[in-house]
Amino acid sequence: MVLPLIRELPPLDGRHVTVMGLGLFGGGLGVTRFLVRSGAKVTVTDSKSETDLRESVEQLRSLPVTFKLGGHDERDFRDADLVIVNPAVPESNPYLKLARALETEMNLFFKLCRAETILGITGSNGKTTTTTLVGEILKKHPKRTWVGGNIGISLLESLPEIAPDHLVALELSSFQLENLGMLKRSPQVGVVLNISPNHLDRHGTMENYIAAKRQIVTHAEKKVLNWDDPTVKGFSAASRAEDSYFSLKEAPPAGAWAHDETIEFPELRLDVRRRKIPGWFNLANMAAAAVATRALGPWEGWKAACEDVFNTFPGVEHRLEFVAEKGGVKYYNDSKATDAEATIAAIETLPGPFVLILGGFDKKTPWETFARAVAGKPVRAAVLMGQTAPAIEAALRAAPRVPEIVKVSSLAEAVRVPAKSGETVLLSPACASWDMYRNFTERGLQFKALVAALPER
Repeated sequence: MVLPLIRELPPLDGRHVTVMGLGLFGGGLGVTRFLVRSGAKVTVTDSKSETDLRESVEQLRSLPVTFKLGGHDERDFRDADLVIVNPAVPESNPYLKLARALETEMNLFFKLCRAETILGITGSNGKTTTTTLVGEILKKHPKRTWVGGNIGISLLESLPEIAPDHLVALELSSFQLENLGMLKRSPQVGVVLNISPNHLDRHGTMENYIAAKRQIVTHAEKKVLNWDDPTVKGFSAASRAEDSYFSLKEAPPAGAWAHDETIEFPELRLDVRRRKIPGWFNLANMAAAAVATRALGPWEGWKAACEDVFNTFPGVEHRLEFVAEKGGVKYYNDSKATDAEATIAAIETLPGPFVLILGGFDKKTPWETFARAVAGKPVRAAVLMGQTAPAIEAALRAAPRVPEIVKVSSLAEAVRVPAKSGETVLLSPACASWDMYRNFTERGLQFKALVAALPER
């Protein structure tokens, strides 16, 4: 099910427009500023309080915007000429039925963007890292490149500056993609990294989640797919677009095979032996970025740009981020691991034994496969917190090997769980943060502050 969005955008000057959902990541900031500059009379409404949204509210204070926070007023939907819906708002929200016309920020961008080439990146994991890598590579492209989307950057405000011959790289979430189909538009180049159970609380079924992700390639001109992921590989049938692949297992029919710290194309190799970000999944992200940027067409300096970026990129904050070593114990912040696959990748990459901090908001994730994976890794203790703690505990206790299980009520308590010299304390929750924090960034920052405050042993 998708929202009944408008097909044609009405004039905005003088119109009453309601923005539903400012968001804890400031997702409504860009569209609000765009609407004000377009002459619209804007009301921003969110169920969260002004205190919760203080950083975002402060950034809009100087604009002629009406705030309705801490709840919604039916009149702001019934009387508005247009309602812009934040991606996090489910289509089942009853207020949406009151609106005369609905739109989303991403659909609005696709309708108005003049760039002839948009490269879109999605996946259950690795979107931000891969989009950032693509952006860094394309900084060296002869054409100007813009990077935005779910990475936390709205490009609506930049629309006047984005020319037809510019390149746009977008990180796209399943929430942003699920309504793109009504436009019968996809990015010209659609990249799909992987698919694993995620956001089932929103999409309802795995089939719906996959269908949302598939929108990125349904109308694409070129597809870049993960050869090793059967579901993603199956997206080849979604359209007649030209396919290329990336793989860690074998040389695919077209694209690149990443192995032995090289990314191998049929006619050349990229050397990534000096890469700063560890893990097989980051090698896959690099291969995807290489194939995606190559799909834009040959350009002088591409190989050198890829190797330079891949070997110098320091990584994304809150993703396998080394924090400190105290008394022989290493602390890593992987707060951005908001699903089970990301946490499994973390414990496959970093050195154990682990004291693993898990738990958070319940996205209806099935935990049995995750628990079996943990059983096969050197996880000495699982420290559980948040809504999902009971479900994760039950799955871990049913697994072939049960780690020591410690239940805590806060991250501060979790950080104080004793660890031994030579162990790694890893915050990799496998869950979203919304039951205890405003976002994963706040959770990661608190973890780093708590670790910094620990006494030296």
